[in-house]
Amino acid sequence: MPTTETRESHDLALLALRLGDDALVLGQRLCRWITRAPTIEEDLALSNIALDLIGHARALLTLSGTLDGTGRTEDDLAYGRPDREFRNTLLTALPNGDFATTVARQLAYSHYAVLFYEALADSTEPGLAACAARAAKEVGYHRRHADGWTVRLGLGTAESARRMRAGLDAVWPYTAELFDEDDLTLRLSAAGSAVSPRTLHPVWRERVGAVIERAGLTVPVPRWEARGGRQGLHGEEFGPLVAELQSVRRQFPGGTW
Repeated sequence: MPTTETRESHDLALLALRLGDDALVLGQRLCRWITRAPTIEEDLALSNIALDLIGHARALLTLSGTLDGTGRTEDDLAYGRPDREFRNTLLTALPNGDFATTVARQLAYSHYAVLFYEALADSTEPGLAACAARAAKEVGYHRRHADGWTVRLGLGTAESARRMRAGLDAVWPYTAELFDEDDLTLRLSAAGSAVSPRTLHPVWRERVGAVIERAGLTVPVPRWEARGGRQGLHGEEFGPLVAELQSVRRQFPGGTW
């Protein structure tokens, strides 16, 4: 029977894996905008956000491999798992769609990530707290970027407002999963190792609602909510994303660069 210490270490490893997968998958999605963004400046901005997220993923996946006792590296976890073993939310894997849809996804995720990482920076687990403190600063910049574009598109032309509204409608059914509470988050919250994401939802709703209101738009009220990513149940678009992510490692097993 696992000891209390072993179980908590396993729980922390799984939390780091979830967060690392969120960052890795979203970073991979944003990389697709390189050479395709509306302007050169935006091309660079989205590239830098993607690099920040991949940096978060590297730290978190390395921490996960240490905490779970397997010694798996960041590369092992990023490039050596089948898609069903990824634990990212469905939101982070959504196809980019129209630029406004990407902005809507960034708005939802970055506001959540700021709240979660700021709270996690007080974790009793030093490694997780250090990762969260660094990530909180960077996702704060990502949030400002998403806020600015949401307002810019919402108050731009009739066409840009229509696209921003459509982007929000497409993304909002996927936001609920960010705040799901399960046995893992309850145990970690009780131990002081992590905050329960559900407790962050009211503040998130207030903050994104204020941005959307400034953009002259309304917060969508989804008729359904997507779930399953944390359990490894991903959509049909996820397999090709993972295949692309892992293609070099598959062609050159064991290669280093």
